[in-house]
Amino acid sequence: MDASRARARRAVVAVWVCSLGLAAGCSGAGSGAEGAAARETARRTAQRAAVAPADALENAYQRVIRDVLPSVVQIQTGSDLGSGVVYDDKGHIVTNAHVVGDAKTFRVTTANSRDALAATLVSSYPQQDLAVVKLDRVPAGLEAAAFGDSAEVEVGQIVLAMGSPLGLSSSVTQGIVSATGRTVSEPSTGGGTGATIANMVQTSAAINPGNSGGALVNLRGRVIGIPTLAATDPGLGDSAAPGIGFAIPASTVRTIADQIVEKGEVTDSGRAALGIVGRTYLDAEYQPAGVVVVEVRAGGAADEAGIETGDVITALGDSDVTTVTSLAEALAGQRPGERTTVTFVRDGGRRTVEVTLGEQ
Repeated sequence: MDASRARARRAVVAVWVCSLGLAAGCSGAGSGAEGAAARETARRTAQRAAVAPADALENAYQRVIRDVLPSVVQIQTGSDLGSGVVYDDKGHIVTNAHVVGDAKTFRVTTANSRDALAATLVSSYPQQDLAVVKLDRVPAGLEAAAFGDSAEVEVGQIVLAMGSPLGLSSSVTQGIVSATGRTVSEPSTGGGTGATIANMVQTSAAINPGNSGGALVNLRGRVIGIPTLAATDPGLGDSAAPGIGFAIPASTVRTIADQIVEKGEVTDSGRAALGIVGRTYLDAEYQPAGVVVVEVRAGGAADEAGIETGDVITALGDSDVTTVTSLAEALAGQRPGERTTVTFVRDGGRRTVEVTLGEQ
C-alpha cells in the first residue's frame, strides 16, 4: 500500500471516530470543558428519558389506587374476615359466597371509615361463589366501583388486587393477567363452596386469605374480576402456589349481582345442568372411572334423554368424565338449551344419547 492510500484511510478512520465523539482531539466533540459539559448534558437527557416511563407507570398505579381503593371494603363475619366491592350508591356490596358463609349480618369497614358499619345479607349464590350484602346505613361519600368488560381482558395486562389479606385492610398487590377462560373447581372443605366456575381470570397478583371478595383492577381503574382463590400445590401439602390466583370475571359478577339486587335471588344462572345427582365411580382398581347416577330429576335433561339411576357417565360431548368435578367442569363450558351427547355405561354396555341441557 503506498503512502497516499495509507493517509487517506487514516483520515477516514479519524472522521468516523470523531463522529462518535470518541477521539480526544476531535474539534467540538469531546475535548476540554465544552466536551465534558456536552457529555454530561447527554447523560442527563438519557437518564430522564429512561425515568419518564417508570414515573408514568408509578403515577398510573397511584391514580388507580386513589380512585378504586375507597370502593373496596373489609367484611367481618364473627371471627372471619374477607373483602367486598361497593356495587352501587345504595349500599349494595358484592363479595364471595364463601366470605359470607352462613352468616346473615356483618360488620363492614370502608377505606375511610373509623367505625365498622352494620350490613345484612341480601342473597348468596354458592354455585357461582358470589353474594351481595347491603349496608344498613349508607355513609356519605360512599362510591361504587366501575366494572370493566370481560371481553377486553387480555393476557399480559397489568392488574392490581385490592382487599384485606390476612386482615390487613386496604392492601394492594400487583401482577399481570396470566390467562383467561380458566375453569376452576373450588374445594368444598375449609370454607369453600365446592363451586365449579368457568371463564375465570388467572393472575400473578398475590391472592391471600382475606383477599377473597375484593377487587382485581386494571390500570384504567375498572374492576375486571373478584379475587376468589389461590391455586394449591399438592406437592407442598396443599399450600398456596405462589403467583397463581383466580378471579371471577366481571361479566359473571354483574350478571349474578344484578339479579340479586333487583330480585333478591338468582333466577337465571346461565349454568347448564343434566338434572342428576351423582357421585364419583371407582373401578376395580379403585381409580375414578366416571360418575354414577344416584338420582334423576323428573323432567330434567337426563330424564328426557332416558338416562337412569345406576348408569355410569363417562363422557359429556368430547370431554371425558372421570369424577363429579370433571363432569361439573364439562358442564361449565356449556349453556342451557344447548344440545350435546352423554356417553354412559349400563349393564356392561356403552351407550351414547343426545341431550338438551337444562339450567342449574
